[in-house]
Amino acid sequence: MTKPVTQDQAEDAVRTLLRWAGEDPAREGLLDTPRRVAKAYGDWFSGYSVDPREYLARTFEEVEGYDELIVLRDIEFESHCEHHMAPIIGKAHVGYLPAGKVVGISKLARVVETYARRFQVQEKMTAQIANCIQDVLQPRGVGVVVVGAHECMTTRGIHKRGVSMITSKMLGSFREDARTRAEFLRFIDVGPGR
Repeated sequence: MTKPVTQDQAEDAVRTLLRWAGEDPAREGLLDTPRRVAKAYGDWFSGYSVDPREYLARTFEEVEGYDELIVLRDIEFESHCEHHMAPIIGKAHVGYLPAGKVVGISKLARVVETYARRFQVQEKMTAQIANCIQDVLQPRGVGVVVVGAHECMTTRGIHKRGVSMITSKMLGSFREDARTRAEFLRFIDVGPGR
């Protein structure tokens, strides 16, 4: 089992990177940078300390038999690319067809947030969100669409701005029934001719 990294070790790693970049970590403007960076990492990657399934544990069954599409769109997220540790900024759209129970809508946003606050590739994050909702809620279907701008593409390498990536994961009726999938895409305003 790996020993946890201490705060001092994390700050030393930042000092090493500053020196590697050609800076002097003892310079006045950089004295508190290692502490600030370690604190920022604690926030940016807080998703590792949370089980997103717990957010979906409390459901509501008194919904008068409601069994139509439920969609939460435009869930803003900030993540980091696991290849370059650069930000991924975007929006997630989540929909499901309940099978007798629903969950508070803020919980869907918390599931997105938890997976986003880990090192990610967008494809994996999209699948993780959909699979979590499907596994815990057991709805008739789940659809997740994620639109992200990847700073690893805009600030380094090819330097292309204004490019976004769209990924989707459709499970159950969202995959099997073109009408359900089309209704979901219409609700989130993604699809042909838009």
